[in-house]
Amino acid sequence: MKVTPTKIPDILIIEPQVFSDDRGFFFESFNGKSFQEKTGLNINFVQDNHSRSSQNVLRGLHYQIKQPQAKLVRVIAGEILDIGVDIRKSSPTFGQWVGVILSAENKQQLLIPEGFAHGFLVLSETADVLYKTNNYYNKEFDRAIRWNDPDININWNSKTSPILSEKDQNAPFLKDAEIFD
Repeated sequence: MKVTPTKIPDILIIEPQVFSDDRGFFFESFNGKSFQEKTGLNINFVQDNHSRSSQNVLRGLHYQIKQPQAKLVRVIAGEILDIGVDIRKSSPTFGQWVGVILSAENKQQLLIPEGFAHGFLVLSETADVLYKTNNYYNKEFDRAIRWNDPDININWNSKTSPILSEKDQNAPFLKDAEIFD
């Protein structure tokens, strides 16, 4: 496993060691011991989620204000632009974002830590996204920030308008959102 910090060092790109031959491939998508040794983090993942979305669907930017969730995100079919936004007010990278292309082809994973909002845009015809979380989903604490907030200024690299849920269309801007201290 290879671990690469991004421009926001708390967000990590995880690349598994892939064993390929003419039959196909094999890799460990997660190994707690290796993960802890390579990242220095002891995260207890408790929930696995799977979403399938069509091209141009944008999900996010989501987070839980209490019971915050770290997420380990990967794609098993298709391709997405995965985004993490630092919404920890006391952080030197507050309001900054990182975007990484995750695909079934590159098999990379992205670790989005607690205190970050998360979202993604589907680039392929469809995409199946799997992600682990270290806290259970709790609707009461579920929050979102507007995907096109000008203060965050994410470059989604999309030539068409994204397909959004009502929740994401009506999400507040960062300056009006409930965030982490």
